[in-house]
Amino acid sequence: MSRSLIIALGLALPVLSAQGVAAGEPLPPASQWIPQDAILAIEVSRPKALLDVALDPKTIEAVTALPAYQTLAAQPGFKQFSGVVKYLETMVGSDWSTGLRKLVGGGVTFAAAPQGTVWLIVETDDPKMLEQLHEIFLNFARDEATKQGQPGRVVSTPYRGVTGWTFGGDEAHAVVGNRLVLSNKPEGLKAALDLRADAGGESLASLPAYRAAKQSAGSDACATAFVNVQVLKQHPPIQQALTQNTNPLAALLFTGVTESLQKSTWLALGLKVEGKTLALQAAVDGKAGDPSGPAAFALPTQPEKGVLPNLSVPRGIAGLSFYRDLHKFYAAKDELFPERTSGLIFFENMMGIFFGGMDLTEEVLGQTEPEVRFVVAEQAYDRAIGTPQLRLPAFAAIFRLRDPQKFGEVAEEAWQKAIGLVNFTRGQQAQPGLIIDRPSYGDTKLTVAYFRAPTEGDRQQIEPRFNFRPTLARVGNSLILSSTDGLAKDLVDAVKKEIADAVKPLAAAHSLVEVNAVQLASVLDANRENMVRQNMLEKGSTKEQAEAQMDLIVTIVKHLGRARLDVAARDGQPQAILQLKLNLP
Repeated sequence: MSRSLIIALGLALPVLSAQGVAAGEPLPPASQWIPQDAILAIEVSRPKALLDVALDPKTIEAVTALPAYQTLAAQPGFKQFSGVVKYLETMVGSDWSTGLRKLVGGGVTFAAAPQGTVWLIVETDDPKMLEQLHEIFLNFARDEATKQGQPGRVVSTPYRGVTGWTFGGDEAHAVVGNRLVLSNKPEGLKAALDLRADAGGESLASLPAYRAAKQSAGSDACATAFVNVQVLKQHPPIQQALTQNTNPLAALLFTGVTESLQKSTWLALGLKVEGKTLALQAAVDGKAGDPSGPAAFALPTQPEKGVLPNLSVPRGIAGLSFYRDLHKFYAAKDELFPERTSGLIFFENMMGIFFGGMDLTEEVLGQTEPEVRFVVAEQAYDRAIGTPQLRLPAFAAIFRLRDPQKFGEVAEEAWQKAIGLVNFTRGQQAQPGLIIDRPSYGDTKLTVAYFRAPTEGDRQQIEPRFNFRPTLARVGNSLILSSTDGLAKDLVDAVKKEIADAVKPLAAAHSLVEVNAVQLASVLDANRENMVRQNMLEKGSTKEQAEAQMDLIVTIVKHLGRARLDVAARDGQPQAILQLKLNLP
């Protein structure tokens, strides 16, 4: 058996014996053995809840059915590994999944310090199995060391009543009761054992920021994470990312979040599992922002204000809803961007052309409400026109206008000017231009720009430009700007339904993102041949390799199911919740 395999197995399940410590001795929380300067701590307090999802027979069946897994399983190294696993199952009298549940059943803690020291603490439900595996791995390691002429590589050293071990190199580990303590440095193990021996030492558990973060993560979380943001902010790249808003789009999307992180000392994450749904909640101790500051554009002005629910359309891939006061955002540009970028200057010049010299801040953006939404959906192509060889999703932006009667025609004129500019540019390049039409959809007038349909060739492989039929529509006080008339019509129906249902905003929420991964997988699958060819050209893969990689991506995306991210500021406290509903068999 190779040395690398021995070490990998040893580090994956390193269970080593201790001297002078009873297996049944009650132990304090693992965080009391982690030094206070840890910058990151991840604690899985209920591993079985996660293992129930990961080791569900249907999940395993889905994974083992993947072509990539079957290719891996055919490799000699994998077969050797499987043989070792079967040997261990025989020795301990348990199948691997049951054994894994017992080995980590008490919890797992991982921590890291700024100097590069890391700790892994694992608590088992079966101390006897620990002892058995200790003997097995210890004998493996000694035999391998002897074969390589390094019999002294595997050593043990007593320290403060505990026997520490190493398989070689810098890693060091020990077992205390039913708890494995492992570090990538001997000094790390010593620090943990010092905190064990000296009750009341400066451990992570004694840090006020850690205790506040744990409370914020929730006692019902099966796993939590603590990040010492105060220490993390001292890292130059992190400091730069939080203090420099040079990208207007990034500032528009994330300014409220980055401002909260700037004021925070800790970040807490809590993971909950309910059936096949994973919910990850994030919180920081920094306030959401100053209502009179430059980031006020991203904060609802009243408790009942917030983002509107995403609009539901057929074949929807993603919905994004934001509470962003574009007027306040652009009015604060001198504070947000003291040195305006070339991209921002270009944007201002183009808006001046489209809106006939109107003041961008007051006369244009001042006409929009803070609720801004985006929709992405898979297209249904018109058979009379054909299907593009590259099938792109349709996308749209939906704005709400303060005075739709006054500003609606201004937006219409700007839209037609933009189409005219596209036509002028394409004409200079001797390319087909767009034709503008104004059809009706029910009682709604659409402004549609389209390319003339192809008259010859394969209708299943037409040019990519036929993915686009730019469309403007106005419904109530909503202005819809869509890449296709098909999506625009679906959004007209959705907005009308929203008006009829008197939909209310999500109080205090300023960002909402929802993704349907199953529908996204459908788009990827529709472009399979194109992506396989691209992989072959760019990476030099064989067709079989490229197809296997593509199938793996599509399968993984499909099983991700649906995701939803809510970001809010409640009682001045920022909060984010990510929900992932897995699409498992």
